[in-house]
Amino acid sequence: MTAIPQALGALRDNLACRGRLGLGLIEGGPAQLERLLALGAPPPAPPATLDLQEPSLEGLALALADCRRCPLHQGRRQVVFGDGPAGAGLMLIGEAPGAQEDKEGLPFVGPAGQLLERMLAAVGLKRAEVYITNLVKCRPPGNRDPQPLEAAACRPFLEAQVRAVAPRVICALGRPASQALLDSDAPISALRGRWHDFQGIPLLPTFHPAFLLRDPARKSEAYRDLKDLARALGQTPA
Repeated sequence: MTAIPQALGALRDNLACRGRLGLGLIEGGPAQLERLLALGAPPPAPPATLDLQEPSLEGLALALADCRRCPLHQGRRQVVFGDGPAGAGLMLIGEAPGAQEDKEGLPFVGPAGQLLERMLAAVGLKRAEVYITNLVKCRPPGNRDPQPLEAAACRPFLEAQVRAVAPRVICALGRPASQALLDSDAPISALRGRWHDFQGIPLLPTFHPAFLLRDPARKSEAYRDLKDLARALGQTPA
């Protein structure tokens, strides 16, 4: 294998010399040559083994930083891993990053995130005290719902996130996240307002804040759900 990079290196030197002399006998340019040279480069070192059973948030974030396990990586700016402390009592799980999240690298920072913060504050909860993430970590094209194969690619890491955070309760935000986590095809209107179980952790679905921006009349139902979450955490919401 050492002969390949040596030969390609010699070819590059020869072409550089020909360029200085004003000669050019092959098509292509520096970019094409660099791609040829990459063929002779040693393969990258494999990533360190990641323990998905006893993970750390830092280790998971590092493992996903350049994730290419599904086609969503082709259109993203960056992976949006999650935000919040390990040990948070409440874990919020949405469906996918949007445009603003893709730009900033944090979940729920656009208008829906601002509404979510106000709703949390209304029941005595602070964003800095909860952990927020999404079903998938890369923005789907056009903000469409994540497809099953995309959610499946992220699922082991989402479950590892849950283990790393170890929340007392989980809130699934919106239909895609609720259906995926509960393996259900029921509409969000049927799932919300009732406690479910996710791997031994109580889970309460509610409406996604983006939906509430489009249909403000449903905010009162979501507010009741958040009060139930606050009570489960020992809070006494107004």
